[in-house]
Amino acid sequence: MGASSGSAVDWVNLSWVALAVGNSRTRVAAMRGGEVVHAASFDNADPTPWTDRLAPFAPSASGAAAAVCSSVAASHAEAASEAVARALGVGQTLRVGVDVPLFLRHALDDASTLGQDRVLNAIAAFERAKQACVVVDVGTAVTVDFVDGEGVFQGGGIAPGLSTMLGALHENTAALPRLGFEMPAVERGVFGKDTAHAMRLGVIAAVRGMVRESLDRYAEAYGGYPQVIGTGGDVGVLEATELVEHVVPDLQILGIASCLRRSFMDDEDGDDGA
Repeated sequence: MGASSGSAVDWVNLSWVALAVGNSRTRVAAMRGGEVVHAASFDNADPTPWTDRLAPFAPSASGAAAAVCSSVAASHAEAASEAVARALGVGQTLRVGVDVPLFLRHALDDASTLGQDRVLNAIAAFERAKQACVVVDVGTAVTVDFVDGEGVFQGGGIAPGLSTMLGALHENTAALPRLGFEMPAVERGVFGKDTAHAMRLGVIAAVRGMVRESLDRYAEAYGGYPQVIGTGGDVGVLEATELVEHVVPDLQILGIASCLRRSFMDDEDGDDGA
């Protein structure tokens, strides 16, 4: 299979594997057409062989035609996609943006540094919402992006994620400890009862405040509150709020699926007109 194979593809029944390589984690999904059959996230620093990590995927990925990889971390992308393909017995790897085109209109001054994660999230969010929408992705970084009612990516904001902020506090102060992020117990209240508790409450407030401020400004510019879709490994920090209407864990994966399907459709249209 190739994204420009020149032959009709049974998209609904097509078995393939999607990879979304991020700065800290890689999301792997066994796909059937545009549906996620099985998915899991893996730490990029994990030394465990991919063959062992992906053992639960073997039944779902049986007969997969290709592994299709998107990435914001080029240093991990090629190695991860090839390792996953070998571990699952997939014969072909395709790269989003190279073998599989990105189908997104934008109003940016310069899109050359726009991350594939933001593009794919926007594509999938608009395809789901079919109206103006905001995508909030909470991970290593927090992005809050606006797609207008015509499906045009207008841009957005980027801020440090929860773990990134905690790391910066440790690295740039003399006494604040190195912490991983975890949600504080609700019963401990809203006042930090020790330094670690205060740090975690602080970064939660920072992320929620950034998202709330961005949504208010976008709504003012747009003339109404658009639908808000949340995603990302740490999106749970927003689930107890009213900031996000829908949480879609595999939004980026669904964006890859949308681009792959569209590339097949364009190929078939081109063949018909040849």
